[in-house]
Amino acid sequence: MEKEIHLPQNAENDPSEIAYNENAELKVIFTPQQQPPLTPNIKSKLVATASLCIISAVIGGLTTVAALPYIYPTSTMSTIQTPKSSIAQVTDLTATPTNFPVAQIAKNVGPAVVGVANFQASQSYFANSGLQEAGSGSGFIIDAQKGYIVTNNHVIDGAQKVTVSLSDGRNLVAKVIGADPRTDLAVLQISDTKNLTAVKLGDSSKLEVGESVVAIGNPGGNEFARSVTAGVVSATNRTLDLQGEASFNLIQTDAAINPGNSGGPLVDYQGQVIGINSAKYAEQGFEGMGFAIPISDATPTIQQLITSGVAKHPALLVSTNDQYNTYAQSNNLPIGAYISAVTPNGPADKAGIVKGDVITKINDIQVQNSSDLVHELYKYNVGSKVSITYIRNGKTSQVQVTLGEISSNQ
Repeated sequence: MEKEIHLPQNAENDPSEIAYNENAELKVIFTPQQQPPLTPNIKSKLVATASLCIISAVIGGLTTVAALPYIYPTSTMSTIQTPKSSIAQVTDLTATPTNFPVAQIAKNVGPAVVGVANFQASQSYFANSGLQEAGSGSGFIIDAQKGYIVTNNHVIDGAQKVTVSLSDGRNLVAKVIGADPRTDLAVLQISDTKNLTAVKLGDSSKLEVGESVVAIGNPGGNEFARSVTAGVVSATNRTLDLQGEASFNLIQTDAAINPGNSGGPLVDYQGQVIGINSAKYAEQGFEGMGFAIPISDATPTIQQLITSGVAKHPALLVSTNDQYNTYAQSNNLPIGAYISAVTPNGPADKAGIVKGDVITKINDIQVQNSSDLVHELYKYNVGSKVSITYIRNGKTSQVQVTLGEISSNQ
């Protein structure tokens, strides 16, 4: 399953096809019979010339070897330090700074990647035919001892039963510990923890554009389980107007991400998970545009789901309507997050914000739509005080607001 820009169905499959072509090479070999005989004088000159060429080649080779450290200096990757995480209780984050080739990454991380199947009731024309697989995705084990697995909320959304397929062939029923639509994150747990392998979590805040990454997941379901694709970080700090993904600055990658990769890990060349593959740009004519939730940003929500089963987020407790921006652009008005409703006695209501106000800034950071509003709010904690700039009847005002709380089960 893959969450696309146009909100695809869970059961969508789109395996990639690759074709290879080889060009034949024609070699012409001249036999000794085709070569004219050489006179002694010509032979002597040729021997001398050949000797000079050999000496020159040797000197040139030695010079090149001596110059190599200056032409190709030692890779700076060897100096990269393994990042530490604030949720050591979730997984053991110790790792060496060794650079893993893709094959080694697949060998080390692959066993920690799982398939996730979403089963829902199926209604036929005649009777209820029971639970059937409505879609599938991916996930990865973050705690081998307790059997915790991270995936996307949209992978298990609406499920009446969730199963997990492991690399050793086991298929187990999983319990949903917690799910949060606002961040598109979910945590599952399996009771059989025998011989499980957990991933190591990295620090996505240190990612650089152009850095090599590997995506592992189950595109199309178990038939293509633990498929490995490689690419680079195409960009960071991308935003998408999708529920869940709008809460984060996303990682963009050209590593192939297909339906079914959702919830699988994006791994750096140190073998550490730095993202959760969640979406792809599916517009016709576009290729190599996948998006992942940065693991460092996802970790606090994951920890909340493990600890309490719910995730709590800061909130103004308002409703917004982005249709206003179309009207604003047509009438040369400022754009922002249009407030369509205000919860009574909520943070915004107490601060004097009313329906019809257009929020344009949070703490001097520009807000152009509802996604920007959510994204900026999620940078703060429940109870934080922020400055809200808004427009009412053409007049700009500013007010201080103490952020309230909204949970994943609301």
